[in-house]
Amino acid sequence: MSEHVIRLIGYPGGTTLRRVEQDEWTHVAVDGVLPGGRVIVPLAVWKARRDELLARGPVGVWLAAGEEPTELAGDLARLPLVAVEFPKYGDGRGNSTGVLLRTRHGFRGELRAFGDIGRDHLFDLARCGFDAFVLPAHRDPEDALAAFGDFTLRYQGSVDDPVPLFRKRAAAGALQ
Repeated sequence: MSEHVIRLIGYPGGTTLRRVEQDEWTHVAVDGVLPGGRVIVPLAVWKARRDELLARGPVGVWLAAGEEPTELAGDLARLPLVAVEFPKYGDGRGNSTGVLLRTRHGFRGELRAFGDIGRDHLFDLARCGFDAFVLPAHRDPEDALAAFGDFTLRYQGSVDDPVPLFRKRAAAGALQ
């Protein structure tokens, strides 16, 4: 796992500061020993050791591709972070997971994308509700920050801005 995370500060709504920070969270494998500090554990570990994990301090849960966000619905208020894995470059299942966590389940903590993601995914992932991104080690996070300036206009509504452009234009026309 990379040691840097791209973080959007101020999401959702309003002005967003984008920066690369040192990652203070450690991903733990299914059979891994829990180190001190902030840890992100797989859903299976969370389900098996939930009470122990809550007692030890800040803990996040990661969902593998295909795992349902409803599995965490009852615990989301206790979690400061949910990470969603993107196992290969073209796998977009995590986008839907992000939207569901933000809209249907009301998750307000850090929503992190990790795995095989690149610069061209970031703008779209932010639209789906993600506010933190861990890129593979071979991708430059500083360079990837430019992705958020690639598009100035969004036609469809999404988690970050639910009103589609045609409705904004219609409302602006009605005011004139």
